[in-house]
Formats: sequence, C-alpha cells, structure tokens
Amino acid sequence: MATSVNQTDIDPNHGAPPAPVIAIASVIVSMALIAVGNGLMFAYIPVRLGVERFDPTWAGLIITGLSAGGLAGCILTGPLVRRVGHARAFMVLSALIALSNAAIGAGTYPLLWIAARALYGFAICGLFIVAQSWLNDAVANAIRGRVMAVFYVAYVAGLGVGYALLAAVDIATAQAPLIGIAFTAVSILPVGMTRLAQPPPPRAASVALGRAWRISPVGVAGMLAVGGLSMAIAGFAPIHATAKGYSQADVALLLSAMPVGTLILQIPLGWISDRTDRRYVLAGAAALAIVAGILAIGFDGGALMVLVVIYIVWDGASESIYSLASAHAADRAGKDDMVALSSSLLFAWSLSGFIVPGIVTALSAVYGTQAFIYVAIVIATVFCLFVLWRVATTRAVPATETSSFAPMSAQAPLPVELAYAPDDKR
Repeated sequence: MATSVNQTDIDPNHGAPPAPVIAIASVIVSMALIAVGNGLMFAYIPVRLGVERFDPTWAGLIITGLSAGGLAGCILTGPLVRRVGHARAFMVLSALIALSNAAIGAGTYPLLWIAARALYGFAICGLFIVAQSWLNDAVANAIRGRVMAVFYVAYVAGLGVGYALLAAVDIATAQAPLIGIAFTAVSILPVGMTRLAQPPPPRAASVALGRAWRISPVGVAGMLAVGGLSMAIAGFAPIHATAKGYSQADVALLLSAMPVGTLILQIPLGWISDRTDRRYVLAGAAALAIVAGILAIGFDGGALMVLVVIYIVWDGASESIYSLASAHAADRAGKDDMVALSSSLLFAWSLSGFIVPGIVTALSAVYGTQAFIYVAIVIATVFCLFVLWRVATTRAVPATETSSFAPMSAQAPLPVELAYAPDDKR
C-alpha cells in the first residue's frame, strides 16, 4: 500500500542513511528467483496430474489448499517476523517452499500434494509480506514507487520464465520439483548475504474490514473481485488446458504468455487513472475482463495462438483491477488509516482467493473444467456493476488530491504494514 501513498513527512529509514542499491536489489533478486520455481510448479502440477489420469477435481482441490495456506500466512506472518526478524523469517519461509516442492517430488500423491501446496501458500504469502515491508522500510519516499514497480515486474517476469520452463522438463520425473527446490535454495543466498538493515520490531497489523469498507467500498470490492479472478484464471487455466488435451508445450506457452498482459496493460490504465476518476478505469478493466472471458468460451479448445492472445488480455485486465483498486483505496484514506486498510485489503484478497477456488472446484466436478471461465465472468460482471453504481451515487476524489499509480500484481499481494515500530505515527 505504501507505494500508492504520498508520505513525504515520514522518514522510512528512521534517520539511517539510504540503503545502497545492491542491498535493495538482494531482496528483489531473491523474490525473482523464487518466482521462477513457483511458476514452474504452478504449471507442472495440473499437467502431471493429467498425465497420471487423475480427475481434474484433484487439481482444483490443490489450488483450494494453496489458497487456504495463503490465508493462514496473512494472519500468522506478523507474529513470525516479530519473533525472529525479517531476514530469518525470509529464510524460514523459503525453506518451507523447498520442503513443499520436495513433497511434490516424492510421487503423485494428491492428498500429500494438497498439504504441500497449503504449506507453499502459507510460505509465499509470508514472503511477500516480509519482502515488501522490508523494501518499504529501506527506500526513501522519492524512489519507493519505482523500487516497488521493479519488484512487481521482476516477480511477474520470473513467473513467466518458470511457466516457460515446463516445456523443457520431463513431466514423468521429479525434474520440475528439483528445479523448483534449486531456485528456492539459490534465492536464499542474496538475502543471507545482504547488508540491507533489518527494520525495527514490527507491530501487529489489525484487520478491520468494516472500517476499510467505510473508507473505500470500491477498494475492498476490488480486492474481493481480483482475489477470486486471479486464483480462478491463473490457477485453473492450466487445469482446463490439460483436460482439453493441449500438450505440455502448449500449456507452457499459454501460461508464460499470460503475464505479458499484466506488464503491458497496467501502465496505460494507471496513467489514465491518474488523470480521471479511477472508478471509470476500474469499470473499464472489469468490462474488458468480461469480454475476454466471453471470447475464452467462444474459442475454447480452438487455435492455440488465438487463445494465447485472449488469455493475455483476460489476465492483464483482471490483474490491473488489483493495482487500480489499491490506488483508489489509498486516495480515500488518511495516514492514520493506512495500517488497518493495508491489512484489511490483503485479508479480503486472501479470503476471496480461498473461497472462489473451492466454488470452482465444486462446479467443475459437475459442469467440467470450463466452469472457472463462467465464475470469472460472473465476478467481473458483479464488480463492474458495483463500480458503476458507486460512480452514479458518490463523488470522485479530485485528481489533485490523488496519489500516483504504481503497477502491482495480484500474484504479488499487498504487504501488511509490518515494517514500522509501535511508536511510529503514520
């Protein structure tokens, strides 16, 4: 959240000299390396289950388990960081990801994989909280937006590389989990050797959905929408593509192309949102997601390259809701609201990301793996109509009072504000 807030009266370094670029880069590089392994595992699991002739419902249950772990990570990472600090928490959570990948590599045991991905969900949510709050503390206000933009782009690019690696692995072996473990292990090195000062002991971050809703109904609704959209599209697209009979290389191409939409759509949408009522742009992004979802149904099972273009737009439009909703919420919040608002938005995102995969999994068992497309269309439609209703009934924040847009990704969730000591006033 701090990327979208003008806080020129706050010293994020607590009087310390600015952090050197190489020290800041250590955290970004570590997360990018983790993203490579994560992207590969996201692609590998549904394809491997398909090769082994498991029912696609198992892959859906694994996504639901991952989301449940993420929700737990949202709640429990704060106490962990307060106990051991940012650097040690980062290493512990990275070790849990490696352990999760090792369990996947032990053999195709769906129940074990559900537990393993729940562990992964816990760890990756915690890593985002640790990494982003660490960076927020280390960098000056003047460059915070640029640093966080590099962080998000690096992570999304790492995911794309990981997705593409699927085409090069032997799906019938444990190559993919081993590669995931290797990238996770290497990712620990930059943080383990960093000279970046650790933030002071963090305070508890309260979740207050009611207060967040009073500040920004559209912001909270956006997080609820994008949590479901992100997990539905990114989580179930490879499951559906595998069930449709697309090859391992085809699935890898589809998934590796999807992050391109996130990278190319956010900047122009963000530029427009800085110059008008952000709610118009949010409604437009939701409408674009609806159209892309309808096209995904129309061309389902068709020419791969047509589907690649559709999914690039679909994923990019859906992901853009995340950063736009975050910026809109920040526009309406005061400094004293930011901690509770940031925590509540993350909780809303995680809650939706847990509930929607469960719904999609249940519907897929009855209506087939394409159910995720219909669920995503419904979510985007409801959100679009809600935003238009808010536009018609409430006044916009004047453009002169809004903060600057910063690109973000729903694959890299908002940090809970862990990085500030209890006596800091924000």
